Amino acid sequence: MSDPSETGWMRRAALLLTGQAFSLLGSSVVQFAIWWWIVMQTRTGSAMLLATLFGVLPQSLVSIFGGPMADRYNRKALIILPDLIIAGVTVLLSVSFALDWASLSLIFVVLLIRSAGGGIQQPAVQSFIPDVVPAGKLLRVNAIFGVIDSANRIAAPALAAVLVNLVPLWAILLVDVTTAVIGVGFVAMIRVPRAIARNSAVQDSAVRNGTVPDGTVPSDAAEAQGNGATAGATGSAVADPIAVLRRTFADLKVGLAYAMHHPHLKGVILGDALTCLMSVAPMNLTLLLMTREFDGINLNLGFMNLTTASDKLAANELGLSVGMLLGGALMSAIGPKLLRRNVAQMYAVALGIAMVGVTVIGLGVSRNLLLYLIIDVLNGVASAVCVGPMRTVMQSESDESMVGRVFGLDTMLSTLGMPLGMLIFAPLADVIPIAWVFVAGGLLTLPVAWYVLMLSRKDVPVRA
Repeated sequence: MSDPSETGWMRRAALLLTGQAFSLLGSSVVQFAIWWWIVMQTRTGSAMLLATLFGVLPQSLVSIFGGPMADRYNRKALIILPDLIIAGVTVLLSVSFALDWASLSLIFVVLLIRSAGGGIQQPAVQSFIPDVVPAGKLLRVNAIFGVIDSANRIAAPALAAVLVNLVPLWAILLVDVTTAVIGVGFVAMIRVPRAIARNSAVQDSAVRNGTVPDGTVPSDAAEAQGNGATAGATGSAVADPIAVLRRTFADLKVGLAYAMHHPHLKGVILGDALTCLMSVAPMNLTLLLMTREFDGINLNLGFMNLTTASDKLAANELGLSVGMLLGGALMSAIGPKLLRRNVAQMYAVALGIAMVGVTVIGLGVSRNLLLYLIIDVLNGVASAVCVGPMRTVMQSESDESMVGRVFGLDTMLSTLGMPLGMLIFAPLADVIPIAWVFVAGGLLTLPVAWYVLMLSRKDVPVRA
């Protein structure tokens, strides 16, 4: 039987990727502007810790619900609604800055809401891709997604650096509102193939009737998918917070058991989480590293003269983003040819994690600004090498009814790993040389790569 997503998939993928490109651009510009404001106002590890907790931890907690929601409800709506809510609170923050009412506490609240929206949106986006893209094109689309993400990361800090020097912060915040509306418009035009929607309905019915293998989807989650005959029961379940929590944690338990019994899924999920704990958490301190270690050091790159703090912070983000762009382009060009087998994709994940560890060590020991930026680029390449294959493994090796929970679990653990790491590394950065924090984080990442490599060699169950 032909894949129903084969027909018209390029248009659907283009709409999704374009919509996400606009959404990512606005979010990145605002995120950089807010983070730079916090860094330049405080210059302390404790402030960065709080910014990370409010900006990351809510996404981890909300993704507990976001993954099952992506399996149960309309995924396109779960992509669009968080964007609109985030745009609304960003308008409020913009108004508060314009009226000089803004404070660090208010910024933390807005970061919390933006992060919570990501906890719903991210699993929905990753679960939506297999709905609109054929299985054989997933790695290519994920790699292109990585290229777009990297291009946005290149454009966003450059744009933010220009805007910070030209316009007040309240005006910069409105960039996110504009791009969110544009992005929502593109995603709203996507039409999911009817055959896929029909197959999902048939699968839901089979689950309710007990004709699919036990443990694939919990019955209460399937019932929550609902149709006209079960709308009343679903509505009452949604209205009862205790029932919602009970069902959600049941979904999470099943998703966790499913992923942990699948060596490849276990490898990419735990590998992602542990890498965020060991390396990505210290990487959030690069802004602090730049302001401390390279204060008063100027660098003329020819096309850019790094003199001010905002110039160096922008260069730091640009270096990482250029590397991610190069790595994403590399994976898009050769990945579909060299990484056709899932085992090869797992090898790429392990290699990428090892490269991340090595480059994080390099960032810590570098005392030359130019060398630092070169290593920063290589760190971006390493990130791109593992991110695309990670997503592809989760999409291609998960049962259709479980893909939302798998991505929700990954989002929860990876985003939880970052603030947990910051709880350790950020206070240390105020009492020991910050370079030591990077060296420790990079060294602790290397065993994670070995762990993923070992799991890649284990047999995996046949996908249902």
